[in-house]
Amino acid sequence: MVTVPNLAGMLVLVAALVPAGCWAHDLGTVGPVYPIAEPDMLDSITGLLREKQASGELARIEAEAKRRVQASVHTPAPVPGLRRVQVARSWRFDPSVRFDESVLDDKGRVVVPGGTVANPLDVVSMRSTWLIFDGRDPAQVALARSELAKAKGLIKPILVGGSPLQLSQDWKRPVYFDQNGRTVKRLGLTAVPVRVSQEGRELLIQELVPQ
Repeated sequence: MVTVPNLAGMLVLVAALVPAGCWAHDLGTVGPVYPIAEPDMLDSITGLLREKQASGELARIEAEAKRRVQASVHTPAPVPGLRRVQVARSWRFDPSVRFDESVLDDKGRVVVPGGTVANPLDVVSMRSTWLIFDGRDPAQVALARSELAKAKGLIKPILVGGSPLQLSQDWKRPVYFDQNGRTVKRLGLTAVPVRVSQEGRELLIQELVPQ
């Protein structure tokens, strides 16, 4: 049986078990103590915004940002590196894509094996002919208008320069823009205006000479 020692015995036992130096005592002052002097970051930003608002600079910045956004929507940056067609020519383009790596679904199953060559025209068809032109060139705009007027099927006008919104209002029909030149790069175009239509499993690309 284990008996509980008296209080004096317990104190002696604790004193013997605790290593020397573990008892708390006053170490004195190590160094001077200062209050936190750094300003709060949120307060600094708020103060700066208030200063710019009071001076009118904030309103100017907001107006400039709004103007840039409106300008980019109304008149996007033109696709660079394109010239006007000088001589009419045409060629066929195979839109097939090669998958160098296998395409997997969400469960890791192979949907398209690596090395597969797929033609999107085997799955979908062009619903309209594309007419790609520069809206900053009056001659190209006139040619596009004439193409639209005499077209028997659907034509999708696509700009590489100029204002699609303005032309949409003038023509009372949607006019699109080749954002970042994706279509131009994919087809390897170097000049406009161009008519792009589907012929079987290929695209027929025709460069048109504006008058």
